[in-house]
This record gives sequence, structure tokens and C-alpha cells, in this order.
Amino acid sequence: MEPLADIKVIEMGQLIAGPFAAKTLADFGADVIKIEPPKVGDALRKWRLLKDGTSVWWQVQSRNKRSLSLDLKQSEAQEIVRTLVKEADVLIENFRPGTLESWGLDPEQLLEMNPRLVVLRISGYGQTGPYRDKPGFGVVAEAMGGLRHLTAEPGRVPVRVGISIGDTLASLHGVIGILLALQERHRSGRGQVIDIALYEAVFNCMESLLPEYSAFGEVRQAAGSAMPGIAPTNAYCCSDGGYVLIAGNGDSIFKRLMDLIGRNDLGSDPSLLNNEGRVKRVAELDQAIGEWAKAMSTETVLQALDSASVPAGRIYTIADIANDPHYRSRGNIQTITMHDGTKLDVPGVMPKLSRTPGSIKTLAPDIGQNTDEILRNIGLSEQQVVALKKRGIAFTNKQD
Repeated sequence: MEPLADIKVIEMGQLIAGPFAAKTLADFGADVIKIEPPKVGDALRKWRLLKDGTSVWWQVQSRNKRSLSLDLKQSEAQEIVRTLVKEADVLIENFRPGTLESWGLDPEQLLEMNPRLVVLRISGYGQTGPYRDKPGFGVVAEAMGGLRHLTAEPGRVPVRVGISIGDTLASLHGVIGILLALQERHRSGRGQVIDIALYEAVFNCMESLLPEYSAFGEVRQAAGSAMPGIAPTNAYCCSDGGYVLIAGNGDSIFKRLMDLIGRNDLGSDPSLLNNEGRVKRVAELDQAIGEWAKAMSTETVLQALDSASVPAGRIYTIADIANDPHYRSRGNIQTITMHDGTKLDVPGVMPKLSRTPGSIKTLAPDIGQNTDEILRNIGLSEQQVVALKKRGIAFTNKQD
């Protein structure tokens, strides 16, 4: 049995932050009911590259879920949610603060109906504070959280990381919060509300930025591919134009790296025996390593570093990832069969548990694919289900 096989989750949200958290729970056995608006569904269905009219990203974000399509602006749809909540363990939402309340689904009222309910709320700025009502997206949160300021070459405009990292960090913080709340529920028998702000999740990963500013007034600046204060660590260009990331910052690793590149004078220099001394001479070290790397191809440099047990790696594209034997051997890439019989590679289930691992059990659902089944399971008759669909309150991809 998967670790969350007895956990019932209601997912109310769209795009990335809330759905990614629910996907993670579903991968490990939770029964996730995803509530989507009629006809259009989650906006992610149309994001990025489409196959037969649906984003292939959808197959990652909504696998292992069931789709219930409701117009949540309608009172009867809201009552269906209340009925589902009575039997649920977790409710996940990532709307702007106040949206649930406007639908008569205030989490405090839901907790009165089901005191064991755990509610995860993800928003741009959180449920409190002067910014709570501002619209918030991941890219803005990455900037406010301190990340965007650091993602650039010195003196150049800060750039986006390349993925929606702010949303994903918030999702993972949300999953941690849910698991903590479920663990505490074993003792108290009571649920609670988890309030996650996108910018807070980013800020929580900003390492030493705040204490350095507090203690020294230091405002860390963008450093490109280097790691400020940790030397030598950088990306070095090889003769074929490829780059190799080399992390030679451990004391013994640094000595091995200097021996490898023929700079025993640096490796045995007493002033470079620890990181503090190396940071003071980082430009000199980068130049020495860069000159060595520039004389050889990327593959030759990597083989030499591997032989010397110096941590290093090439900069992977997704093509490199898809063809890497280590990814395949670890199950990081799995192949699913779509409804039309075609194959699709998707990320595997992570993290890895030795005794109760997660799995991909079902494909991502069509809009409202499970509406009839879910409504019947909460006690509605066939006639009631048909009536709700005719009035546009509920929807299925095979509408009567």
C-alpha cells in the first residue's frame, strides 16, 4: 500500500502551485479529486506545447487525479464541495485570498463541518499582511523573494530561472505543511490551515542573504555562474565551446584539482589551504582552471576530473537528460501510453521510498471525466446528476 492510500484530497486551484502539491500527494497514493471549471478546465491544459489540443505538461501535473467539473459560482456546486469536504482529509487551493470566502467556503466554516480537515492555501503574498489582496504570480514572487536579483551576469539585467521555480517551491513547502499537519492530527485529532505565500517559499531558500545583510550590511550581488564566497566553483569554457561546471571548493578536493591542472604551486600554497584564503584569490584560481580547461574538449575535461574525483558536470539540455543512462536507471524518466496509443516520456515519481514507493497509476483526466462517478458516490441519483449537467452546474466530457 502506498503511504497516502487512505488520504482523500480535494484540489481547488489551477496552473502550477496548488496542482503540483496535489500531484505529489497523488503520486504516493492519495485519492485526489481535482475540481475544474466547466468546458475550459484548468488553464494549464492549454499551456506550452499541445498534443491533440491538450498540453503534454498536463500529463505530468494531473496524473493520478480524478476530474470533477463544477461551476463554483453556483450555490449548488458549492454545496457539493461542502459534502465532499465532510469526508476529506485535505483541501488544497491557490486562488487569490478571499475567493473561497466569496463562495461561502470559508476554511474556518469547513473546519467546523470537518474538524479533521487540513487546508492548504497558496497565494502570492499570503492570507494576511498589507499585500494580501494583490495578484501574485511566481515570477513576481521570485523577484520579491530575493532570487531574481541574483540570477544574472554581473552588471547585466536579472533573468528568469527558466521554469516556474517560485510556484514549485511553494508547492513543496505546501506538501511539507500538509504532512506535518497530518502527523500532528494523529495526536490532536484536529486539522488546521496552512498559509503559504509564493514569495515566502522563495525567501526561505535564500541561504545566508539575510544574516549577512544584518551582520555586515552586505547585499549579495549577481555573480553569474560563480558561487560568491565559495571558491573555486564556476563554469569553465572548453576548446569545443562547451562549459564544464567544476566544484573544487573542498580543501582536499582543491588540492587534487590543482595537482590535476599542473598547479602544485597553488595546491601547496599555505594561504589557499582553506576556503577563506581561496575566496581572496578567486580570480587567480578561476584563471588557472579556465586556461587548463580551454586547452581540451568538454569530454576530455570531464574524464580528467572524474579520474581525480573532482565534482564536475556538463550543462545538460533536456535532450541530454532524456538520453542519460543514469536518469533511466534511477527511474527518473518513465514512459506512459496515451489514450491514442502513442508513447510519452514524463518525469518519474520522486522522492524514492524503499518499501512504499509511489507510482503513476492513471493518466491525467479529461475535463469532468469523473464527474458522474464522484457525484453518484456522494449520494446523488442519476436524475439529479443529469439535471445538474443540463443546468451547467456540473460538466462531464461526455455531456448528456
